Amino acid sequence: MSFWAFSFLFFFFMVSYAFSAEVDEYVPAEQDALQRHVSFFDRDHDGIIYPWETAEGMIAIGLNPLLAKASAAQIHMAISPKTIESKLPDLKLPIVVKNVVNAKHGSDTGTYDAQGRFVPEKFEEIFSKHAHAHSDSLTWDELMEMLKANRQPNDFQGWAVSFAEWKPFYDLCKDNDGLLHKDTVRAIYDGSLFSQLEKGRK
Repeated sequence: MSFWAFSFLFFFFMVSYAFSAEVDEYVPAEQDALQRHVSFFDRDHDGIIYPWETAEGMIAIGLNPLLAKASAAQIHMAISPKTIESKLPDLKLPIVVKNVVNAKHGSDTGTYDAQGRFVPEKFEEIFSKHAHAHSDSLTWDELMEMLKANRQPNDFQGWAVSFAEWKPFYDLCKDNDGLLHKDTVRAIYDGSLFSQLEKGRK
C-alpha cells in the first residue's frame, strides 16, 4: 500500500470515528433549577441548545409549528450571545445550558436566584399575592396582575419576555375553568412539565 493510500485511509478512519463517537450526556446539577428548566429543549443532551431543538421541543409540547419556529428564533437571538463563551457571535445561535443563568432577564418573579437556584419563598409569593379567587391557582387576570406587579421601570425587554414566556404556558396548561394550578406552575419551574406535556401528546 502506498504512503498516500495509507494516509487517506487513516484520515478517513479518524473522521469516521470522530463523527460516530458518542457525546457525553450533559446532566444539569440537581440544585440548578434554571438549567433543569431549559434542559428539555436540549434534545440531544449535549449541553447546547440550538434554535431547531427549541422549535422541536415547543412543537412536542403542543405549540403551533410556525409559532414555535418564530419563538425559537427570537429566544435564541436574545439569549445566545449571553451564554456563549466566545466574544464573537455564533451564527448558529447556540444556548449553552451551563451558562443560561447569564441570560436571566429582569421583571421576573424572582423564583430563580442569581445562581439559577429555585427560591421557594418567591414561588409562594406568586399565589399569596395574586391568587385571589382560588388560593392554589391563577386566572388569566391574576396572571396579568402578577406580570404588571413584577415590571421594573423602563425594562421593556423584560416585560415583553415575561409575557412571551407566560402566555403559551397559560394557553397550554389552563384547565377547563381557565385556571393555572399551583402544581403546574411548580412543574414549569423545575422543567418537568415539558416532558409531561410531550408524553401526554404522544
